[in-house]
Amino acid sequence: MRLRSGVFASSCLLVEVLGVALFLRGFFPVPVRSLPRREARGDLPAEPAPPGPGMVSNWTKIPPPLFKKVVIVLIDALRDDFVFGSKGEQFMPYTKQVIEKGTSYSFIAEAKPPTVTMPRIKALMTGSIPGFIDVIVNLNSPALLDDNLIWQAKTAGKRIIFYGDDTWVKLFPKHFVEYDGTTSFFVSDFTEVDDNVTRHLDRVLKREDWDLLILHYLGLDHIGHVTGPNSPLVGAKLREMDNILKKIHISLLSKEEASFPNLLVVCGDHGMSETGSHGGSSAGEVHTPLLFISSAFEKRSGPLTYPELVQQTDLASTLAVGLGLPISRNSVGNLILPVVGGRTMREQLRFVHLNGFQLSRLLQENTPAYEKESSFVQF
Repeated sequence: MRLRSGVFASSCLLVEVLGVALFLRGFFPVPVRSLPRREARGDLPAEPAPPGPGMVSNWTKIPPPLFKKVVIVLIDALRDDFVFGSKGEQFMPYTKQVIEKGTSYSFIAEAKPPTVTMPRIKALMTGSIPGFIDVIVNLNSPALLDDNLIWQAKTAGKRIIFYGDDTWVKLFPKHFVEYDGTTSFFVSDFTEVDDNVTRHLDRVLKREDWDLLILHYLGLDHIGHVTGPNSPLVGAKLREMDNILKKIHISLLSKEEASFPNLLVVCGDHGMSETGSHGGSSAGEVHTPLLFISSAFEKRSGPLTYPELVQQTDLASTLAVGLGLPISRNSVGNLILPVVGGRTMREQLRFVHLNGFQLSRLLQENTPAYEKESSFVQF
């Protein structure tokens, strides 16, 4: 009898261990990883040769940048309906006008859980999908060692300036030529946390000594946590953000060259739930607006359609092409084609070729049995 009870108890324990192991394997999946940065191969595929005997291509380098200066405005907890819905109509008139009648492309970027700031910054800059383990280090972020857009830009000699959430300073130490970090701990602060970012704008927009400017505003997220998404304070904050975007856009337009335009990117790291929180996978938490605004794009005409859904990880690949940089090796994102739609067909095909080559190499390095079908075009 005791023997049977012991066997039964052991069986139950084994099932529990297997169940926990299966849960952990699904909840903390093995990340898709390429070679470490220091071991990364620098080889790039040559452009496929044109058809015909003896034809070769001499295009073996990364294409030059499409934009002279890029400004990324990340508004923490910016839900898609705050821009594309009734709140956008009421409180963000300038942004709404640019979306409907200006030279812009609008998308809804889908973030993967966990919808907290540090993993989302990783996704935006690496193009990879962080796991739930990142929630543990969200408040004390170590330096990011994976290949990423910021490291590639610094390596290429780009001058990067950052103002806002100090998570960026922790993730990318010694990458910015100038920075001013603000803390996210004081969630009752709706005003000063953003004023500490905006106070730099007038001065930095007049300067020519930078290539990439990143602004991360926290005030909207704080309002959501304390008062929720339907608070009257949300409208006032959106109006404040609209005026900031207007100032940046007008400044970029006034200083650009016709042959070398600038780019303004507006995005959120995550949204917020109906209670103002985030971290989960509800539609309000995972859907954020993603706007590309530049004179390089054609002016919108015709009826306005609802924005297309893209993945948040697509931004890293798209910005890499826009800045003339290699796509991050761990990126699983796709190039957002409308952003490069104004280039020649050969250039567009080259951009897609580089993105496909990077994704193919990532798949090969993470799939032991990887091989291509004989009919598949070799990258």
